[in-house]
Amino acid sequence: MADTNVARLLPAYGREYPATEVIIRTRLGNMRIRLYDDTPIHKANFLLLARKGVFDETVFNRVVKGFAVQGGRSDHRTIRIADYHLPPEISSRHFHKRGALGMARYDDQKNPGKLSSNTDFYLVQGEKLTPYQAQAMAGRKLTPEQLRTYETTGGVPSLDGQYTVFGEVVEGLDVIDKIAAEPVDNTMWPRQDVDIKMEVVDGNK
Repeated sequence: MADTNVARLLPAYGREYPATEVIIRTRLGNMRIRLYDDTPIHKANFLLLARKGVFDETVFNRVVKGFAVQGGRSDHRTIRIADYHLPPEISSRHFHKRGALGMARYDDQKNPGKLSSNTDFYLVQGEKLTPYQAQAMAGRKLTPEQLRTYETTGGVPSLDGQYTVFGEVVEGLDVIDKIAAEPVDNTMWPRQDVDIKMEVVDGNK
């Protein structure tokens, strides 16, 4: 797998080995994630690495309370995978509401094409925002649905249009809050590791 062929290989993998949901298990509880069909590259990549057990050797390594919890990295991973990036599948349909699943990336200066990491994912915690606050944070026109969701559910509108959202938590939203409440060091790494175990729910495991 390489940057030059992921857009072809990953959707093909997704068609051959389809699945819709994964479960992330942690010592603080479990989360059921639904992956979006209209982000086929990110969806297939997540399923592929979950089935290979790549995420099972990782932790939530960056926790910012009121913002997001990021996982997919570890100092002890033994499974080796190719160093590739994912082309963006950014859509206004999928925004950074509470529970949204996105893929991290380098900033625009290093990465003007907004290519996603292949392993570093995040789950949005965010905060409830008034329509005025949400609109100001977004820096662009939000839809009525987005404004309503940010007000009633919460999220981080400043990330919209910058990162690919490719799924959402459908069970276990409270686990994000528990992870976000963990004490962290000066790098935002939890002082007690929050290990990740991931299971593909349907399709081929």
